[in-house]
Amino acid sequence: MKIARSINSHRLPADGCVLTIGNFDGVHLGHQKIMNQLVSAGKRLQLPTVVMTFEPGPDEYFQGERAAPRITSVGTRYCILRDQGIHVMLVLPFNRRLAQTSATSFIDRFLLERLRAKYVLVGDDFRFGQGRKGDFSLLKKRGRAAGFDVENFQTVTMHGARVSSTRVRKHLRQGDLETVRNLLGRNMQMMGRVTHGDKRGRQWGFPTLNIPVRRKLPMTGVFAVRVDGAGPDLAVPGVANLGRRPTVDGLKTLLEVHLFDFKSEIYGKRICVEFVQKIRDEQKFSSFDDLKSQIAKDCSRARKILNRQGGNG
Repeated sequence: MKIARSINSHRLPADGCVLTIGNFDGVHLGHQKIMNQLVSAGKRLQLPTVVMTFEPGPDEYFQGERAAPRITSVGTRYCILRDQGIHVMLVLPFNRRLAQTSATSFIDRFLLERLRAKYVLVGDDFRFGQGRKGDFSLLKKRGRAAGFDVENFQTVTMHGARVSSTRVRKHLRQGDLETVRNLLGRNMQMMGRVTHGDKRGRQWGFPTLNIPVRRKLPMTGVFAVRVDGAGPDLAVPGVANLGRRPTVDGLKTLLEVHLFDFKSEIYGKRICVEFVQKIRDEQKFSSFDDLKSQIAKDCSRARKILNRQGGNG
């Protein structure tokens, strides 16, 4: 799958496409059903599939720190969408110019002139254009005039409630990773590149892989995890701390992962961390000795959790 970061990118299809538009944060089961429908339309029309999303998201642009935390980074979304069979992920920079583009201008410039969309699929609550004045009805009307089909994808429900990014965030805050797994169709994931840390964990006998986190988080705490990309074969089991490490007066948010029975150094490598179960909240300990003792307990519990769930704990 290609990624394009401009509407003028050479990576975009030149002869038309089928298209869906949205944030798709989390790429939950509802989003995945949209992707399946888009891929089916692409095969039927013999056209490439394009997913248009935004960076930052519109809510982040307008609300800043008040915006809801992201479930997935753009990089994580890319990897998930790639596995869904999408051809191009178009990540448009959401800036003042785009925010002030009228709904009709957005259709003309992006959908018609540049993408030459022949089929557009959107969610039932989709809004676009300046002042969020564009909606499904406008797309449908413009499509009839311009010659592209528009379909509205209805809400997906689970246990009587809508599958949504808001619902996923709620259960992440609560530490309910089992429900999150059901809503996403997979474990919660974070991807990033391993960087050098302060080596404190190594001194205590618990070396960690350190991944900087540059976004507001939907959850914090200590977790049993599996990591893909660290070794050549199967995912490696471990325990992770996600947060600001209050005992060592951490100022920056960091994902620290201690892998069990793993000795290799993989600085600079990109890994995927799958969160299997939450063990506890972050807490500040009165001494480093107390923290080291708790880390040992966390490791023991994580091994038991992963062994129960079929991991190599």
